[in-house]
Amino acid sequence: MIKPAASFGLSAALTRAAVIALRAKAPGGRDRWERKNYAGRSVELYAGPASALACAALAGRVSPAAGVAVAVAGICGAYDDVAGAGDARRGLRAHLSALRDGEVTSGAVKLFGISAAGLVAGAFLKERPLDKLLAGVVIAGAAHFVNLVDVRPGRAATCVLAFGAPGLLRAGPGAEIAATAMGAAAAVLPDDLGERAIIGDTGAHALGAALGAAVVAGWGSPRSSGVESGGSRAGLVAHAAAVVAAAVYGDKVTEMARVLGGP
Repeated sequence: MIKPAASFGLSAALTRAAVIALRAKAPGGRDRWERKNYAGRSVELYAGPASALACAALAGRVSPAAGVAVAVAGICGAYDDVAGAGDARRGLRAHLSALRDGEVTSGAVKLFGISAAGLVAGAFLKERPLDKLLAGVVIAGAAHFVNLVDVRPGRAATCVLAFGAPGLLRAGPGAEIAATAMGAAAAVLPDDLGERAIIGDTGAHALGAALGAAVVAGWGSPRSSGVESGGSRAGLVAHAAAVVAAAVYGDKVTEMARVLGGP
């Protein structure tokens, strides 16, 4: 493993390089890579896939399970960015209601895909059944949380920098993964704040999953040790409770905005 500072710099550099490469090639045409933001300005989408690629690749160097979870979160987010671009439904309740009526929305695909990826990663990162479940909730919940706050320029990237910083204090794989997420977030933040680019669901979910994986890897030993401390489980329980509470609160806020005719 490399030091967190090196992971931060490498992730930032890889993200910027990916943005430049995607902008030069613009697979599928430049129109596919442009969107209107909340203020009606044209913005680029390159930052999302670039940050997701960097996070998945570098987190995977530390923990293959974490890398896969980040990659799947990014892919599911990308699917929602494309297939759900014209869907006005927001919030977990709206997508689950549509599923109950027989319609599989892009939001439902994202919900179940990222949840499954989080649970699989948790199964590899932890030893005991309850810890596996908690780890899955933390990874998937963190992915959802970062996407939840991505409603204005720079909020998601700033959130990753703020919530990733404490992870640097715990030496080990968790610090490496946290630094990776923070480096990617720092690389896209200037363009995001300047309203030249957005990270979309692709970047928000990938960065969030990386944050969750950092928490899981930072609390206790990986599966190979066969030992989980009481402190590790308490930390996982606290983080799982926090992301679930954030999801419930966010869904209520989204529903209220919909009823009142807000964004």
